Amino acid sequence: MYAYIVRRIAYAFFILIGVNLITFVLFFKVNTPDDIARLQLGAKRVTPEAIAKWKADRGYDRPLIYNGAAAGSKKFTDTIYFEKSVEMFRFNFGSADDGRDIAYEIRTRMWPSLALAVPVFIIGLFVQIVFALMMAFFRATYVDFWGVVLCVIMMSISGLFYIIGGQYLISKLWSLVPISGYAEGIDAIKFLLLPVVVGVIGGIGSGTRWYRTIFLEEVGKDYVRTARAKGLAETVVFFRHVLRNAMIPILTGAVVAIPLLFMGSLVAESFFGIPGLGSYTIEAIQAQDFAAVRSMVFIGSVLYILGLLLTDISYTLVDPRVRFE
Repeated sequence: MYAYIVRRIAYAFFILIGVNLITFVLFFKVNTPDDIARLQLGAKRVTPEAIAKWKADRGYDRPLIYNGAAAGSKKFTDTIYFEKSVEMFRFNFGSADDGRDIAYEIRTRMWPSLALAVPVFIIGLFVQIVFALMMAFFRATYVDFWGVVLCVIMMSISGLFYIIGGQYLISKLWSLVPISGYAEGIDAIKFLLLPVVVGVIGGIGSGTRWYRTIFLEEVGKDYVRTARAKGLAETVVFFRHVLRNAMIPILTGAVVAIPLLFMGSLVAESFFGIPGLGSYTIEAIQAQDFAAVRSMVFIGSVLYILGLLLTDISYTLVDPRVRFE
């Protein structure tokens, strides 16, 4: 198992190198350093001197990947790619194009993102599994039928409807919580309550249908018929056998999502005014701050690969048949 983990980490490293290089090429293929300078200076008739000064201040005056004028190893290290992309592997993100320190922004903004994403993830997963178990338990009845109908309806409604509807009903009409904003400490609860409720409700439809399908597939297997033949109660069959054997596909979706919780929700954070990484990414895209966007793409790649590795490891914990040589 340890050899397997080491191999996966090695594979992940090479994948990150490829993603990092492709991202760099795409960004600088679309916009040259001169184009980035013009976008950030925000002037239609900016002078060449102003462009040169902006590039020199932010390290964009070097060659992109290969510096033929330098000597030795500096041919590769004294380049924009090394300074702006390779340094990310040391989690040194440098400064954004607007001058702000990217690492400081990430450290500051990841806590509001986690404060929103973790409750939505935990509560949503619990609610979806409970509803799916109930529908599978009462399969082929009116409970199951109308449950599926409700899930399809909820899946068909855009997430923006839940956000705007929740803000209008709960915040504007009932005045129970603020429409948007954020505060530190215990005061954050009143700002996070509505986004958490909206996030949980918005994911019930798709999540419940997915887990219901998993449970119904397990119900038709031989071990379930054997358990019933031994005289076990239906509740025991479901909670001791079906739920346990359905943990692998559940973990596949759940564990992969755990590292991505740090990235925040782009839509929810923007609508509710939560200063997390999601809103930071949206702001960087709107401002065409390519340094910040590249950093967020790199972090997202690292977290996603980490999630896949955690998923594979978690399989061995819930299914003794899975072992890695």
